[in-house]
Amino acid sequence: MAQGEFLRRIERLGTGLCFVVFPAIWVFAFAAHPTLLKPQWFLEPEALIRRAHGDGLLQAAHALVTLNTALLVPIALHFKKRLEGTSAAWSGLVGATLAIVGACLLAADKGALCLTMSALDTLPEQEFSQMMPGLVAIFSLKGWAGLVWGLLLMPIGIIIQTLGMWTTRVLPRGQLVLLLVGVAFIGFPDGAEVINLVAAVAMAGAMIPHGAKLIRSSRE
Repeated sequence: MAQGEFLRRIERLGTGLCFVVFPAIWVFAFAAHPTLLKPQWFLEPEALIRRAHGDGLLQAAHALVTLNTALLVPIALHFKKRLEGTSAAWSGLVGATLAIVGACLLAADKGALCLTMSALDTLPEQEFSQMMPGLVAIFSLKGWAGLVWGLLLMPIGIIIQTLGMWTTRVLPRGQLVLLLVGVAFIGFPDGAEVINLVAAVAMAGAMIPHGAKLIRSSRE
C-alpha cells in the first residue's frame, strides 16, 4: 500500500472516531447531571456551585468535555473539506473558523468553571466556604472570564456549515436535520440539562452513522 493511501486511511479512521466519540461524551456528560428529570431553570452562579460541589461524577464528566473540545477540530475541518468546490464553500471555511475558536473558548470555560471546582473540592468544607465569593465571581464570568461567552461561536460555526451542506446536499438531509437540532440546543442554559441531553442524542444520531461510514471506508 502506498504511503499516501495509508495516511488517507488513517485520517478517515481518526476522523470517523471523532464523529463517534464527540457526541457520545456529550450524551454521557449531560446524563451525569443531578436532578436531570427535575429541571431547575436558569440557575444562579451560587446554585450552580453548590450543585456541583462534591459531585465526583459530574466533575469527571466536565473534565471529559474539556478534552472533548479538541475533537471538534477534525470534525469542523471535515465538514469544510466536504464543502470545498461547492457553491457553499465559503460556509465551510467561515463555519470551521468560528467553530474552532468557539471550541477553544469552551475548553477555557470548562477549565475555569469545572476544573477549578474539582480542585477546590479537595479542601475542607470550612475552607471551601471561604472560597465562595471567588467562585461566584468566576461563575458570573467577571473580568476577562467574560471571554468564554465566545464558546457560542462553536454551535454558530457548525450551524453555518450545516446550512451549507443542506443547500449543496453533500450529506443526507435527515442527518443534517438532527445535527441542526442538536447543535442549536446543546448549549441550553444550565439547570435544564434534560434539554441538552435530548440535543446531544440528536447530535449523536447525526454524527455517529457518518463516523461509522468513515471508519468502514478506512478499511476498504
